[in-house]
Amino acid sequence: MRVIAGSRKGHKLVAPHGLETRPTSDRVRENIFNLVGPVDDARVLDLFAGSGALGLEALSRGARHGVFVDSDREACRAINANLDKLRLEATVLCRDAVRALAAEPGPYDLVLCDPPYDFAGHDVLAPHLARILAPGGLLVYQTADRTEPEIEGLQVRTSRKYGSARLTLFEH
Repeated sequence: MRVIAGSRKGHKLVAPHGLETRPTSDRVRENIFNLVGPVDDARVLDLFAGSGALGLEALSRGARHGVFVDSDREACRAINANLDKLRLEATVLCRDAVRALAAEPGPYDLVLCDPPYDFAGHDVLAPHLARILAPGGLLVYQTADRTEPEIEGLQVRTSRKYGSARLTLFEH
């Protein structure tokens, strides 16, 4: 895994050990940012961050501030190691995504949400995601290819399949 573009292009990333994390492939990350477009000065929230690759990509491409959320301590260590390695500053919250969202005031210009494919709390996340997304902001929601998420208050901009993954972009 590496940073695809921006000021940290080509730098390799540390991934958490074990099978708990499903890293987003370089190809899918590249397609995410092709769909999202420029992220200059954006406030970014990376939920279920794993290695932090999505949020780190945004920071490398010019995002102003990043918040990474993951409940796995090994993932939080990997995110902090990647931030140190890339000499980037961001906030890392090692806690449950739903609890973190409930406490987050927002707004965020870009929210990257990549829960485990067997995650059962989509309905619990949805109202928080709509609340913290800034007007004109984008939510990138990654799911298994057969899952088509819906979030009340947000409109689907596009939905695309990449292998076993589906990317759904929502906007206000």
